[in-house]
Amino acid sequence: MRIEVDPKTTKRARAFQMWMTSPMPMVTLFKTFDVSRLLRYCKRNGYKFNMALCWCLCKAASGVEEFYLLPEKGKMFKYDRLAVNVVVDTVDGGIFLCDVPYSEDIAKFNEDYLELTGKVRRECADSLLGEDYAIVGTSTLLDTELDGIINQYSGRWNNPFIAWGRYRKKGWFKTELKISMQFHHSQMDGADAAKYLELLQKTISM
Repeated sequence: MRIEVDPKTTKRARAFQMWMTSPMPMVTLFKTFDVSRLLRYCKRNGYKFNMALCWCLCKAASGVEEFYLLPEKGKMFKYDRLAVNVVVDTVDGGIFLCDVPYSEDIAKFNEDYLELTGKVRRECADSLLGEDYAIVGTSTLLDTELDGIINQYSGRWNNPFIAWGRYRKKGWFKTELKISMQFHHSQMDGADAAKYLELLQKTISM
């Protein structure tokens, strides 16, 4: 569910006043993650790595108040549910978008992820949840190992955007992944995003 709230009644009041009308309000942070345990967990349970990482993104975000607030068109909206948006390669060679609702149960999330992305892949059409969910945007570029991504800012979408490339093996037992996180400064400050990234590492190392 989405409701409009008065920014002045939230702890983002000053940030909203300062950054809502900024022509370039997005901030990007880069962090290298140890994904060794998550990769082993996926292999043991037959899960796709990107699915499990998307679940971790939402799991960590579910405990961060700022992810449930989103500035849009001069207003502030509050949500009570999270979802992740993924880019899906389709059978006709194109790409479309798919929203997957977050579930605390990774098995349920995996079921929804496979069903919804599979439908998008076959039907070559977006599958979006509408305005009832706070969306965490993602993009995965597995053709290369990336040091970071800075996404375009069009002003159409202000939701957080998290992106990564191919993970890197570090010796026999360690695997690293560089992740970039882009967010609207009215939604959160750099310190808030940094705390989220630390929480994400703990979630990935479950």
